[in-house]
Amino acid sequence: MGKPTGFIEFPREVPQKRPAEERIKDYREITKRFPEAKVRQQAARCMDCGVPFCSAGCPLGNLIPDFNDLVYHGRWKEAADRLFATNNFPEFTGRLCPALCEEACVLGITNPAVTIGQIELRIVEEAFKRGWVKPQPPKERTGKAVAVIGSGPAGLSCAQQLNRAGHIVTVFERAERAGGLLRYGIPDFKLDKHALDRRLAILSEEGIEFRTGIEVGSDLPVKDLKRFDAVVVCIGSTVPRDLPLPGRELDGIRFAMELLVQQNEVIAGKPAASWIKPVSAAGRNVIIIGGGDTGADCVGTANRQGAKSVTLFELLPKPPLDRPVHQPWPYWPMRLRTGSSHEEGVQREWSVLTKEFAGKDGRVSALRTVNVEFKLVEGAWTEMTEIPASEREWPANLVLLALGFAGPDPGNLRRELGIELDTRGNVKTGANYATNVPDIFAAGDAHMGQSLVVWAISEGRECARAVDIHLMGGTFLPTKGEGDLPKV
Repeated sequence: MGKPTGFIEFPREVPQKRPAEERIKDYREITKRFPEAKVRQQAARCMDCGVPFCSAGCPLGNLIPDFNDLVYHGRWKEAADRLFATNNFPEFTGRLCPALCEEACVLGITNPAVTIGQIELRIVEEAFKRGWVKPQPPKERTGKAVAVIGSGPAGLSCAQQLNRAGHIVTVFERAERAGGLLRYGIPDFKLDKHALDRRLAILSEEGIEFRTGIEVGSDLPVKDLKRFDAVVVCIGSTVPRDLPLPGRELDGIRFAMELLVQQNEVIAGKPAASWIKPVSAAGRNVIIIGGGDTGADCVGTANRQGAKSVTLFELLPKPPLDRPVHQPWPYWPMRLRTGSSHEEGVQREWSVLTKEFAGKDGRVSALRTVNVEFKLVEGAWTEMTEIPASEREWPANLVLLALGFAGPDPGNLRRELGIELDTRGNVKTGANYATNVPDIFAAGDAHMGQSLVVWAISEGRECARAVDIHLMGGTFLPTKGEGDLPKV
């Protein structure tokens, strides 16, 4: 512990955000730069606990007390070494992860937790700024070739780890550009695509081949994969959950990702994806059904597009501000979280069940809803019942369905490979990430269902380790929480 009294002397602080009325006029990232002295003060709050629950709460097992102490002492390069030892892409997690580690922080039992996410982001950005992040191709090649299908966070981390092991790695991506969810699903105000392109350039220089605009199973026959010694399926969970209610056929009821993908393409100066019918929130009364991260991203995007009003529906009751008693520390608590998009303007409605879409001249014009209540049984909401006389009609001429995802795309790839699915519709694997088909593995959302970017990176790393063992009979690649070989 660099400063034993740091957690007493310094209150929790986070970087300031640009004013909401300013930031909704553009798609640039919203936070201002935190002065270095402030970052080091925040790192001083870490108590270097004997049992670092923060590391246990992180799916990557990041060495959090180590890099906090190094930041406090101004030893940025060593801090970067510690961070990159367990996390391939802290520039993504530092921006996008909800900081599971902070909810597991021991200090958080009695005080506001250490600002681990912001410290992580500052470390990686300092490393890039000071020129420490450079391509590190392997010194030797094994001669084994691996195909990674999908270039989201799971595919990218898996590819980098396999490349570090010396294998010849080719990443196939059906979209025009690599990045998967990071490029097409995350708004620029949360992840500037410069950070993604910067990382992709390094991966290419390390020897990973990216083949974009190629859909395996369609543009590339599955039989052509036989030239690879192993194949890793990282195609994500991309089938959106629908809401099959009366009036669903009306125009103006769209999946959330259609809005997000199209806006990201516009910002990139690209034509809208051919499979997306044009959609815009400009001048419309927008209702978003689904209160998760995707719903919040739609709120921020709709406001930037000039929506007349934005309303967000959530089926479950409003969470408490404080940690619920049935979710004690260090578990992740379901409490009310107000993100930057919510701050920019939205009416949040809880315990709302949509019953019907109403329309005029073939286009949605209103939603009919009823309020509901649940019973909390052993920490889970059960027995939903409708509240009498709570029916209501809401004006809406654009409805966005942000209800999550039902599983990976059931396209030619999955069918022709012959891989089995589990009861939830995800790719079924054993403990070693292997599918029922020899030499074919799966990781990320395609394997575990929709989740967080940090979990996708963790899955990619662990799967790469399993593939390396499969190909070589052993591995030097680390498992969760172990230090990796390359240094910045």
